[in-house]
Amino acid sequence: MEVKIGVQHAPRELVVETDESADAVQQLVAEAVSAGTVLTLTDSKGRKLVVPAAKIAYVEIGGGVAGQVGFRS
Repeated sequence: MEVKIGVQHAPRELVVETDESADAVQQLVAEAVSAGTVLTLTDSKGRKLVVPAAKIAYVEIGGGVAGQVGFRS
């Protein structure tokens, strides 16, 4: 699952590929924002991403596109 996180006052968004479901990611984001804590996601390689919930501008949850190597017709 691909998750894009926009951070306030940052020119680029954070892109994370995670094994979590869309519902699980949405739940984590909602809990972090409502509690005013940090959003912690673990990517598919086991690395952790920690973002302060107060600085999150938007979160886009989508199913990454597989097989995007090479030419497409």
